[in-house]
Amino acid sequence: MHTYYVYAYIWSTSMTDRIHILLGAVDKERFRRLAAREGKTLSAWLRDAARDRAATAEAHEGLETEEELRRFFEACDARESGREPDWEEHEQVIEASKTSGGTGT
Repeated sequence: MHTYYVYAYIWSTSMTDRIHILLGAVDKERFRRLAAREGKTLSAWLRDAARDRAATAEAHEGLETEEELRRFFEACDARESGREPDWEEHEQVIEASKTSGGTGT
């Protein structure tokens, strides 16, 4: 198995750093094809993938302040519509699903 070095540029506010990533031939070609499909270089595609992964990880971090909690619930309210069922309605659905194997809805 050959190992290829792929260089990606990571931008910071003051300078650009070069890093290298070790990839096997199969992964290198797979990533290159995906990058080309999006009209990007392999380096640009890898940077975007890293940014997306970081954003996802950061989005799943805990809520640490009252302001973060408020924004979370505002986002939930904006995303959802209708009325939240009462607990008794949830219990009925749970009980019905135990006997039917379905959700009861």
